[in-house]
Amino acid sequence: MHINLTDKTAIVTGASRGIGLATSQALAAAGAHVIAGARHNSPALQALEAAGSATFITADLSTPQGPRSLVAAAAERGGVDILVNNAGSVTPRFGGLLSVTDEDWADALSLNFLSAVRVTREAIPHMLPRGGGAIVMIGSVNATLPEWNIVDYSATKAALANLAKSVSKEFGPQGIRVNTISPGPVATDLWLSDHGIAAQFAAASGATPDEVVGSVVSGSATGRFTTPQEVADLAVFLASDPSTNITGSDIRIDGGYVTTL
Repeated sequence: MHINLTDKTAIVTGASRGIGLATSQALAAAGAHVIAGARHNSPALQALEAAGSATFITADLSTPQGPRSLVAAAAERGGVDILVNNAGSVTPRFGGLLSVTDEDWADALSLNFLSAVRVTREAIPHMLPRGGGAIVMIGSVNATLPEWNIVDYSATKAALANLAKSVSKEFGPQGIRVNTISPGPVATDLWLSDHGIAAQFAAASGATPDEVVGSVVSGSATGRFTTPQEVADLAVFLASDPSTNITGSDIRIDGGYVTTL
């Protein structure tokens, strides 16, 4: 299947590393120009800029101004065709609910949920004059498989899935499709770096990071993490013409980690 996104303008949030970077690279490879938003640039993203395939915008997506500046850069190119809301973060809460402060909740909501609300709200008026577009929300299996030690993250991802369904109903008749991707554990620095989730769970449990990873993948049918490229390829498909009758859907990519329907 050949996907051609030539002359399309795509916004990707959290674009400098991990799933966001892989998605930016995949969209650019398909011909789109990527407006890449993140707090910090990265060498791989700079390479896309040097090739003329991306424009990096320094943006704190947890603030109201960050989404505005990102969409404004896309508007300067004539509008928005594709939006991938990827910005997000997770902090393990080993003390459970009682350890999660109001500030913790506000931080999680601002980055994991309100960033998507704000970028989507800013982008849609620039999609409508172009006859529609595609919005992809990068969610998580934890939207429907909440865990006590990531209580705020799980709740914000559930809210994101709810938002996507609502927006798909409102703007589907106007040509805007909205879908979510729900990855299980993904092989990114978020999980695997020296200070990543595996290392944090290892420190809390007395295990090694490798043992934590092994325990996680043992619960999946494929026995491995999803790669960022696999998530990116799915995002590009959902942003392209072959998926024009897919909207309001959540597509899980987790190697069988979730064992229920």
